[in-house]
Amino acid sequence: MKRPRNGRGLPVIRYAARRSVLAALVALGVVVLTFLIAWVVPSDPAGVWAGPRASAAERARIRAELGLDRPVVEQIVSYVAEVLRGDWGLSIGTHRPVLDDLLTLLPNTLQMVLAGLVIGLAVGVPAGLVAARWYGRAPDALVRTAALLSASMPTFWLALLFQMLFASRLGLLPIAGSHDRTVLAAHPVTTVTGLPLLDAVLTGNGAAAADLFDHLLLPALVVASYPAAVLARLVRATLLDAVGEPHIQMVRSLGFPERSVLGRFALRLAWNPVLQLSALVFGYALVNTFLVEAVFDYPGLGRYAVDAARSLDVPAVVGVTLLVALLYLVANLVVDLAQAALDPRITLR
Repeated sequence: MKRPRNGRGLPVIRYAARRSVLAALVALGVVVLTFLIAWVVPSDPAGVWAGPRASAAERARIRAELGLDRPVVEQIVSYVAEVLRGDWGLSIGTHRPVLDDLLTLLPNTLQMVLAGLVIGLAVGVPAGLVAARWYGRAPDALVRTAALLSASMPTFWLALLFQMLFASRLGLLPIAGSHDRTVLAAHPVTTVTGLPLLDAVLTGNGAAAADLFDHLLLPALVVASYPAAVLARLVRATLLDAVGEPHIQMVRSLGFPERSVLGRFALRLAWNPVLQLSALVFGYALVNTFLVEAVFDYPGLGRYAVDAARSLDVPAVVGVTLLVALLYLVANLVVDLAQAALDPRITLR
């Protein structure tokens, strides 16, 4: 009698549901913790909202309207309920809904992070492969030295160095900003995905795409410095461990060239660690862009967060923190599901 096959879909669905619930709990904890930290900071958000010339009665009225006169537990419960409904509060600095501000600025930041990760993968994986291929020789030493310098170099210093070299001295790229207003005014970008550069490419807007690319390249290279370094070291270490595996030794004994042994067989063992590390460096790059945006005057979440912190804009600070946490959790969830697809044993953990 033929036995029924166990479906592959059910374990994956259970695994995805378990990871989603865990991510939701972590996001809730981030909201509560961030709100508590912002609440204990000595500040007067109502005074910032009303302005320096507002009377005490006016400030008291605004505190009541913003709910700042209620107990902190009640404020947290109310804020969580409003977030679940899509209401992230009003920014004290801009007097606009925080979620609207974040969604307006997110594409620029996300574009920079994704570009940095793509560059990091494109540089880090081949560099690690080269280092493992010529282990103990000059290429290996060069890759390890470059990775060490790239990972340990302060982000703001590297950004200033790139500005001085490529923008001020060589004049190859713009020194700051996200676009040239005259170019985009003459060649407006039609929104497709929300990412300006990708939208310009998809709609065939060559002039806008070239301008957006020129302004994005330097910040993206700075963001890519750390991911490229850690990915190169990870791929190198994984490949050097993999060459001792029995099936790799068997492939080598069959006469395959060393390039094929590493690139076709051993490299497959590195993809799971690379995926896992990609989620970590995504979170690092997302926060790291705050400094990069400040140096390059690039409009995004970083500049918004700095302005909110300076003005003690609690709803905006909590909103930025929540959005970054959610993006990081989504990235981890996507990586977990991708790893489960590559290795079915992960769903049994």
